[in-house]
Amino acid sequence: MKVCDSLAEWREKRASDRFTGQTVGFVPTMGALHDGHRTLLQRAREENARVILSIFVNPTQFDDPNDLVRYPRSLESDLAVAAGLADYVLVPTAKEIYPDSYHYRVSEYELSRRLEGAHRPGHFDGVLTVVLKLLHLVQPRRAYFGEKDWQQLQLVRGMVEALFLPVEIVPCRTVREADGLALSSRNRRLSPAARAVAPQFAKILRASGSAAAAVPALQAAGFEVDYVEDRAGVRLGAVRIEGVRLIDNVRL
Repeated sequence: MKVCDSLAEWREKRASDRFTGQTVGFVPTMGALHDGHRTLLQRAREENARVILSIFVNPTQFDDPNDLVRYPRSLESDLAVAAGLADYVLVPTAKEIYPDSYHYRVSEYELSRRLEGAHRPGHFDGVLTVVLKLLHLVQPRRAYFGEKDWQQLQLVRGMVEALFLPVEIVPCRTVREADGLALSSRNRRLSPAARAVAPQFAKILRASGSAAAAVPALQAAGFEVDYVEDRAGVRLGAVRIEGVRLIDNVRL
């Protein structure tokens, strides 16, 4: 496994004979890898000759500067997760990814304004912009995204179709702890008390008769609720507990 921490180095590797005629699978992440990311890498390993992982904490998708500061960074342990699964790990700097200081960006004007977008202004501009840049840099045949971030998955799919990008977006099922909590890098910030309550999030989404009924049930369990909404056969929600924001979705 080769770690590339400069785009010049990566471009040289990508143009080498090692990639000639080989299918490339790509897993873009912000690091703090867990078993959910491992599942994406395993799927990519099964379906492609070469697997590329990117680790980049993207500053443009954070609407709260404090959230960016608090986001966990654990490159050494991330590389241990990727060992044996990724051939290359791309670890670019923000200066390299945004040489234009983010003057040019990708915007979507419908779904991105709802749900997460309504509570995190500009979030999906940052997501779509960095994904587009990474897809151009990596040139994969397939890119793998978790279904936990349902709205992100739909928007990335839509962007790929709208801009005629030659890549297949592969959705992967949400990976959960034994008690039902969806794996997330943010789970590391939960106190023991909050961690004990957190599994109720998915359980209430699944058990409630309607999205509206889920809201008071979540509040009674100790969550602050940003939204719960049913869309395309999926119930989506975002909550906060002790200041940690969690998102999840369940199939109806």
